[in-house]
Amino acid sequence: MSQLTAHVEPVIEDDVVLLTVPADVGYLGVLRTATAGLAARLHFALDEIEDLRIAVDEACAMLLAIATRGAELECRFSVTDDALTVEVTVSTVPGARLPSESSFAWKVLTALTTSAAATATGGRATITLLTRRVSG
Repeated sequence: MSQLTAHVEPVIEDDVVLLTVPADVGYLGVLRTATAGLAARLHFALDEIEDLRIAVDEACAMLLAIATRGAELECRFSVTDDALTVEVTVSTVPGARLPSESSFAWKVLTALTTSAAATATGGRATITLLTRRVSG
């Protein structure tokens, strides 16, 4: 079952949007579209928006490779005045490992975003992408 959740956390000054979709490649378009829409809201340049869409797609592909059957991708977008942070989380199969930071996939993420980080503990993996607007 797919679910769309929007929630603003009262302690944080940022705008926060939460999306939950099935962990299936067929739903990645929803996350790419949300990413582009939120980046456009921040007045990112077109090439910055496309870079972020590709980075989110790559991060999701990494997570789908280790997701449990029937899992959901949970995507948290935090919007500030000049940056967009995207955190994508999924439940993982036992012993799952994300690609190393020296892998091509991580080179792509770090080239397309301001910063990228990952954690994989307790049967869940999260990739966090931060992109700051560089255009004026």
